[in-house]
Amino acid sequence: MAAFKKTKPNKMGIDTLLEKGVLLGGAGLAVLLSPSFFSSVPMLKSVDLGARTLGWPLIALGLVLVAVHFVLKSRAAQTVAASVPHSARREPAMLPTQRATANAWSPAVFAAIEWRRFEAVCEALFAQAGFSTRAQSHGADGGVDIWLHSANAQGPVGVVQCKHWQGKPVGVKEMREFFGVMASHTLQRGTYATTSTYTADAKQFAKDNSINALDGPALLALIAQRSPQQQQALLAVAYEGDYWRPTCASCGTKMVERTPGKGGAGFWGCANYPKCKRTMVMAS
Repeated sequence: MAAFKKTKPNKMGIDTLLEKGVLLGGAGLAVLLSPSFFSSVPMLKSVDLGARTLGWPLIALGLVLVAVHFVLKSRAAQTVAASVPHSARREPAMLPTQRATANAWSPAVFAAIEWRRFEAVCEALFAQAGFSTRAQSHGADGGVDIWLHSANAQGPVGVVQCKHWQGKPVGVKEMREFFGVMASHTLQRGTYATTSTYTADAKQFAKDNSINALDGPALLALIAQRSPQQQQALLAVAYEGDYWRPTCASCGTKMVERTPGKGGAGFWGCANYPKCKRTMVMAS
């Protein structure tokens, strides 16, 4: 890397201009105000005209020096910046709250958000279909993420299970567990929603037991049937708050980045540690 020479501005001289400008302006103001203290003395009334003659030029000169100070300071800063090679400059880091967000639905949206945001999107999606929904952010609720209610029926009319998995398919074991919850509440239909896919056995089990199995592409197709305004509303739900930072499934609070004391890959840990020791693998 080629060396570069730093240009050092004459900071002391520039600052001196500011000091002198302030002093001259203050002196001019003092000269203008001084006759008012002696206005009761007839002999000193003639001083007023002389003070005005001297005071205003002092204030003007002070303002000029202050203006010159800021002009020279700005030029000095530009000179220093120009002397640094572009390769040595650092772009400002993007803050977490400044993370780029998509303006249309795609698999990238599902990949960017955490599991709780995915559940919130599913809940909003069914609410747009006219259901009254009930969900909770953490803890066990009978193995169900979202309960669906209708104004024309007592109790839940449907249940929704959400799995925000990346790459790993939902198997028949998870599907059977969900069907057990449906049977315990005598519900005829249920919906299983995942950002991933299903194994062949899971698909067949869902078909045989009236379970609507929605994978990532099917969810995107369902969202595409909504109006543009509804799709944007769902995006707002997906990108709400720290949408990339996972929620602790036990406490319902946002997790924090942790680094193993003995080194190794970072991971997500509950903010309430050591009271809650739940962790989560951090995606690369």
